[in-house]
Amino acid sequence: MSNNKNNFNKYIPTILYVILAIVIFYVVAIFLVPKLNKGSDIKETDYVSFVNMINKGEVKKAEVRDKTIAFEVEKDGKKIKYQTNRMYDPNLVDRLVNKDVKSAQVYKAEMNPVLSFIISTVATFAIFIAFWLFLSKFIFKRMGDVGPMNFGKSGAKIYVESTDGIKFENVAGQDEAKEALSELVDFLHNPKKYTKIGAKLPKGALLVGPPGTGKTLLAKAVASEAEVPFFSISGSAFVEMFVGLGAAKVRDLFKQAVEKAPCIIFIDEIDTIGKKRDGAGFSGNDEREQTLNQLLSEMDGFDAKAGVVILAATNRPDSLDPALLRPGRFDRRIHVELPDLSGRTAILKVHAKNIKKEEGIDYDKIARATAGASGADLANMVNEGALRAVREGRDKMSERDLEESVEVVLAGYEKKNAVISPKEKRIIAYHEVGHALVAAKQKDSAPVHKITIIPRTSGALGYTMQVDEEEKFLMSKEDAINNIVTLTGGRSAEELIFGIRTSGASNDIEKATKIAKAMVTRFGMTDEFGFVALESMTNAYLGGDTSLQCSPQTQYEIDEAVQKIIGDAHDKARKILKENIKALHAIAEYLLRQETITGEEFMDILKEYDSKEEQVEMQRESEDRNKSIENSED
Repeated sequence: MSNNKNNFNKYIPTILYVILAIVIFYVVAIFLVPKLNKGSDIKETDYVSFVNMINKGEVKKAEVRDKTIAFEVEKDGKKIKYQTNRMYDPNLVDRLVNKDVKSAQVYKAEMNPVLSFIISTVATFAIFIAFWLFLSKFIFKRMGDVGPMNFGKSGAKIYVESTDGIKFENVAGQDEAKEALSELVDFLHNPKKYTKIGAKLPKGALLVGPPGTGKTLLAKAVASEAEVPFFSISGSAFVEMFVGLGAAKVRDLFKQAVEKAPCIIFIDEIDTIGKKRDGAGFSGNDEREQTLNQLLSEMDGFDAKAGVVILAATNRPDSLDPALLRPGRFDRRIHVELPDLSGRTAILKVHAKNIKKEEGIDYDKIARATAGASGADLANMVNEGALRAVREGRDKMSERDLEESVEVVLAGYEKKNAVISPKEKRIIAYHEVGHALVAAKQKDSAPVHKITIIPRTSGALGYTMQVDEEEKFLMSKEDAINNIVTLTGGRSAEELIFGIRTSGASNDIEKATKIAKAMVTRFGMTDEFGFVALESMTNAYLGGDTSLQCSPQTQYEIDEAVQKIIGDAHDKARKILKENIKALHAIAEYLLRQETITGEEFMDILKEYDSKEEQVEMQRESEDRNKSIENSED
């Protein structure tokens, strides 16, 4: 019943458009045909009134016909035409002559009835067709510019090596993915090498990974390396308003591919049409399900020896239908992950290759500051660096431009004209130095790279940047706690110096809570719960949607454990700041004057106060020893 209702609902817009068109057609016909058939507006009147008008001298001219009389009357300078039925009246001619009524044409010349009918009909249909074309254009525009002559056409874009020219060398930081795809290229180049021993070309390869990692670029590189046609289409292009149109597009796409084989079909965002079907046999979108069924059928139907390879990309692999992922359809799943340190360095070099730049740029240093960035992010950073050089009137990009572009992409542009009160500026300075000082006083924390209190367009009023000296792939319990302690350092400084709590720590609170919760529910880092998974994650490539899989009582206990972890970290941060209160004041005052300081400047001031503290401590220990010696002599 629900399925039939969904089908009917899909046709409602089309039915309404057709009904509207028919109504307009008949309205136009009703008003247009009489006007074409009738020469002019002639009023009807009776014969007695006609005679009275003659006697009064109002009738100026008349036209007598077999059954009717048409006459024209002039009143108040206006000419009015009348028509009356002709009666037997032997004195009619005398009346007309006596009153000087002219015998002249009153009716307009009548058109041939057949010609009149043809003209009225053609005019009506012309208006109807014009309206229908306008309406069709509106409908098809909503359907993605599919014209009435293009029903069932795939609309896929075709690229060839000579016009695109993207090679594997243009794709950096994805060596494993390129290696997995190179075999497909070799098969398309040398199919006999594989077919002579009975090997078959993999029908499809699914590229999975976060957005911006180069999945589409890899697919184009495969086609370019193999020097074969490349059909590119988005999954959303198959989903249309009319049921069955998406399936027709799939058929047309594979038909074109077979004709141009060997070739590559690339379907981007395949999760649009490849979502899991409802296990109960009902679907909320019959068009999407029919399109998926047709895709499955086509992938089974063509011969692997034809040389048609299907590549697809998605960042939601867990949402795909199992039938789409089985061997024989997508035989390979190739992970295109975020690049590591060496990968980021290689990507930066590739994108900076064609940009005029100064010598000696340390790409490894920039790469260390961009942990977690995708290839698209890095390309944007290089471009922002080049734009910054142009804005400042230089003809070459410098390393400083790249460093600034990293901050632009991560935190936005500097708000140089932002007006912040001296009181708030002081709070922000102590907040940021609190983060940096707590981080520096913890073992194995990432070194402080930069501290600034210049507001950014992202909304940040200041920030502290830490950069690891080497890439980390694991996070220990100690690392997680250190991160939380550092995050609480800003709020701890506010409480210690000003005795207040501001909204500036909102982002720190979110991050600390997320880490602490993961320690409890996913990483098994607490004694209370141990080695138990209490939380599941979906859409890992899109930020990750988590859901707890436990009872309400356990959820309450999880919240208590999270609060304890963050509370202990907060206490530790306050303790560190109290022990280094002089350094906190000195660095904060220096930051207020400079607004931005480097990690080296920060460490120089901190070491200066550390050495003073060591001297004081050594002097105190020396005095204690002397006192103990004196007491022993006594």
